[in-house]
Amino acid sequence: MGMQKMVYIGLDVHKSGISVTTAEEGRDGTVRFIGTIPNTTADVTKLAKRLAKEGHRLAFCYEAGACGYGIYRLLVELGHECMVAAPSLIARKPGERIKTDRRDSEKLALQHRFGDLTAVWVPDPVHEAIRDLVRARMDAVMQLMRARQQCLAFLLRHGRNYGPGKKNWTLRHRRWLATQTFEHTTHQIVFQDYVEAVWASQDRRNQLEVQMTTMLPDWSMALLVEALRTIRGIDLISSVIFVAAVGDLGRFDTPRQLMAYLGLVPSEQSSGSRIRRGGITRAGNSEARRMLVEAAWSYRYQPRVSSGKTDVIERQPKPVRDIAWKAQVRLCGRYRKLAAGGKKPTVVVTAIARELSGFVWAIGQTVRPGMP
Repeated sequence: MGMQKMVYIGLDVHKSGISVTTAEEGRDGTVRFIGTIPNTTADVTKLAKRLAKEGHRLAFCYEAGACGYGIYRLLVELGHECMVAAPSLIARKPGERIKTDRRDSEKLALQHRFGDLTAVWVPDPVHEAIRDLVRARMDAVMQLMRARQQCLAFLLRHGRNYGPGKKNWTLRHRRWLATQTFEHTTHQIVFQDYVEAVWASQDRRNQLEVQMTTMLPDWSMALLVEALRTIRGIDLISSVIFVAAVGDLGRFDTPRQLMAYLGLVPSEQSSGSRIRRGGITRAGNSEARRMLVEAAWSYRYQPRVSSGKTDVIERQPKPVRDIAWKAQVRLCGRYRKLAAGGKKPTVVVTAIARELSGFVWAIGQTVRPGMP
């Protein structure tokens, strides 16, 4: 019995339906549009069984998107190969104007056959649940910001100003809010509604953060989350957000790969002898990048271990502690040097964030998922 022929199957996945194209291996292999099936577990299972009956090895692929990883897990469970492709890295022909589901599924099948697709990292179900928790927390943060803006805008319209140089939303500001009264009953009702919306959004955010810490023991990335907390500027919540977004750091062979994944490398437009480098590419996950940029601001001060970090650092093995301290010494010095050279603060912080991702990568090589 000879080797089974490989058939590459492109799936253009939408909420209600999946367009399917098969491409047999080899440059001249038959390319066939199968049709569109409903996007249900039963129909995908039926499709896989029907194609497997023809005696071929099946290699499915589809673009990462809003429909998640359920199809991937189903097909792998059925014993087939499946790739979830990075949408931003799928080749597009210049001047391509016609876009249909059939063409998209055919393009996926052919690019998969030629090995031109880039796979995304597929999280396990617990990791995916943490990601959803992080997204919910981000929604709550945005909701809180809007509620605060609406409340302050209402007060401003009515000439109520807490005062210049005073910080809003502190305990003292909360007491000041409690003293505000309005002549018209309707205004008082509206004001109370705005204030309650702020406290409700704040409670929602806090509860989701508690839930994030509660789920940690069940997560394969818990050790990495704890290890990254040793880095200056990264606390428990920002560490969870970063690791949930990026996943296993061990899949990046070099620090440069992680920097590129986070969009922290300079963009480039080169032609002939002319080389032009611009701002950072901003590719990849914006939340993970923002976490590092926020952490980078803390390196404008002298290297030191804060009292809050001491317990976190003491629990980590020596290699992790050494990397975290090396990062402090290196990046605090680099921050001062770049700032003294007249660079804009945003440029300095971006450069620090890029180097910081290298130290994050180093910790990721030291602490891998599944380690004892």
